[in-house]
Amino acid sequence: MKISDITVYKIKPRWIFIKISTDEGIDGWGEMISGTKTETVVAGAYEMGNRIIGRDPFEIERLWQELHRSFFRFGPINSTVISGIEMALWDIKGKYYNMPVYEFLGGKTRDRIKVYSWIGGDRPDDVVEQAQDRLDRGFKAVKMNGTEELHYIDSFKEIEKVVERVGLLRDKFGYELDIGVDFHGRVHKPMAKVLAKELEQFRPMFLEEVVLPENEESFKEIGKVTSTPLATGERLQTRWQFKNIFKEGIIDIIQPDIALAGGILETRKIAAMAEAHDMAVAPHAPYGPIALAATLQLDVCTPNVFIQEQSLGIHYNKGFDLLDFVHNKEIFQYKDGFVGIPEKPGLGLELNEELIEEISQEGLVWTNPKWKNYDGTIAEW
Repeated sequence: MKISDITVYKIKPRWIFIKISTDEGIDGWGEMISGTKTETVVAGAYEMGNRIIGRDPFEIERLWQELHRSFFRFGPINSTVISGIEMALWDIKGKYYNMPVYEFLGGKTRDRIKVYSWIGGDRPDDVVEQAQDRLDRGFKAVKMNGTEELHYIDSFKEIEKVVERVGLLRDKFGYELDIGVDFHGRVHKPMAKVLAKELEQFRPMFLEEVVLPENEESFKEIGKVTSTPLATGERLQTRWQFKNIFKEGIIDIIQPDIALAGGILETRKIAAMAEAHDMAVAPHAPYGPIALAATLQLDVCTPNVFIQEQSLGIHYNKGFDLLDFVHNKEIFQYKDGFVGIPEKPGLGLELNEELIEEISQEGLVWTNPKWKNYDGTIAEW
């Protein structure tokens, strides 16, 4: 079997799908992150994908190494392209051998996968009402953005807003609902210390991206003021960028994204390194159906995954949602806060290719919001 073609689809609201075709008629699907640079990612996918035309799609590790080991490595563009290609190669292999991908990686370590749902939106609001809706639908855990814009040093009134929102949830639901609070890299070290200390009373499930990953030296300082588990990793690429996280030992939960970190096997390697450091894994997956399906394959065979992000109904999904391009919608059906083990071969997805091709003709322009602080300086989104 040889790789015969590469096709890339730009799909609203903010997804990029890649299809790898073979000369034996088996296609594999992967997903890449637009990250506001959609056209750059698409061009990179064709440039890098064309290098593997005519190659054996089963040699996944060899092809990964060849694509990764360019002179200039890393960067989100290179990494998301490699990740999407790698997912698609696993999809081909699984379909050929009629097995889910996790069977190649050691098989099942669990019977079901716990999931959480987003509430509150980009500018967190109506969190109690939304949390009640998720609880009514069977979710046992939610995650919310903690803050809006925050300056390097900001008014304590902004901290009080976060404390009030999380406090309302805890007052209403007690500990029947696990609550993750995402700082989203919006908070700088001085205010992150204040916010982490103030939220301690509510016993959150975790605090996510308390500072940007480039300020990782601050994790140790923030960790001193809270016993709440700290989580990070969604912006990191490959096991090499996680090395310092493991070395320092401050972070409790890593959150690699299969569509950025290097694909399924690379993320499995990262998770194994975390297991050796007694760290939990909660994979990042707020994008489309292919990335989530690939992440579920990882979850099944990875013992230190304790919960999974998923994007059904997430505030980014405008116009289309997780299930719209999927025929076998049962793969993302949630019951009592869990999703079942996927059983179909490859990534387990049956995609609506006609709709994908139709919507891709409309193009895709997605960019994250541009926020400013009260004095006009750029704020982190």
